[in-house]
Amino acid sequence: MNHKITPYKNLKESKKDQVSKMFDNIAENYDFLNHFLSLGIDIVWRKKAIKELTEVKPKKILDIATGTADLAIEAMSLKPKKIIGIDISEGMLKIGRDKIRTKNMSNIIELEYGDSEKISYDNNSFDAITAGFGVRNFENLSVGLSEIYRVLKKDGKFVVIEPSIPKNFFLKSLYNFYFKKILPLIGKLVSKDNSAYNYLPESVDNFPQGKKFIDELNKVGFKDSKFKYLNFGIVAIYTAKK
Repeated sequence: MNHKITPYKNLKESKKDQVSKMFDNIAENYDFLNHFLSLGIDIVWRKKAIKELTEVKPKKILDIATGTADLAIEAMSLKPKKIIGIDISEGMLKIGRDKIRTKNMSNIIELEYGDSEKISYDNNSFDAITAGFGVRNFENLSVGLSEIYRVLKKDGKFVVIEPSIPKNFFLKSLYNFYFKKILPLIGKLVSKDNSAYNYLPESVDNFPQGKKFIDELNKVGFKDSKFKYLNFGIVAIYTAKK
């Protein structure tokens, strides 16, 4: 895996700092672009991911790379006592906090500035951990996964949503055209960040998909690791237990 894929090629800052800056830059338009560019299907993906936690009945959930908190908000359907969302972008967290206040969920969901590769919670703190479209932004994947494993309780469940590349040649060609030509153009026009939506397809190409990501989960100690593709393979949901 190449961990050197970064949003801004001309900057010498770390990937982590660049990702933080990128999401600060696009925060105001992030939700609109997410829903628009996915034709609203991202909402369904989150529902399916949270449904994977129904059996666990988690009381305390950690949402990694929470962004504007859409996955944390969806997790409210599980009726937990507490949801903590962490992210390295204050711009995204501000949008998320406003959303949570509007929905009167501040008594359950708390958003904090936090690094997924250095989580500020004790071992075995959470019944479940979620991550929606954020794991591929880790600077060091194995460190981030090890931290997630550390703070997850025994028999707790980890659920990840990440984009993937379809295997079918025709679908892959369409996907690549949309993802690498259309999406960056729309993202650039709406977000005014020339790099963010070029980085997106690069980060997907660079991510260990399918069985390769399962191997990464198993390396740090997870068990019963599985994945399934949605919508002809353009997104995958991964699950694993401690």
